Amino acid sequence: MSILVDSPVWPGPRGWCFAHLVSDVSLDELHAFARELGVPERAFERDHYDIPEHLHARAVALGAEHVSGRELVARLRASGLRRPKHRRVPDERGRPSSKV
Repeated sequence: MSILVDSPVWPGPRGWCFAHLVSDVSLDELHAFARELGVPERAFERDHYDIPEHLHARAVALGAEHVSGRELVARLRASGLRRPKHRRVPDERGRPSSKV
């Protein structure tokens, strides 16, 4: 298993800070780990789960490797599982459109 979690520094609802939970092996592995951790499916976004700070220590206790945000992104990219947001670029008339 290669589940990674960064520090909970991202502000979110209820005044909580959130961390990112990813796998550098497979999305199936990530979803299984998130279920075991008790994270709802709605917390999944493209290639990661946003987990609240109060679940961080439990994620590490269950086997997630705590890494820096920079390392998390680098390893996610290297795995081929990174799914970035589509950039908004202007069309020929200057209006925002999605770049696919």
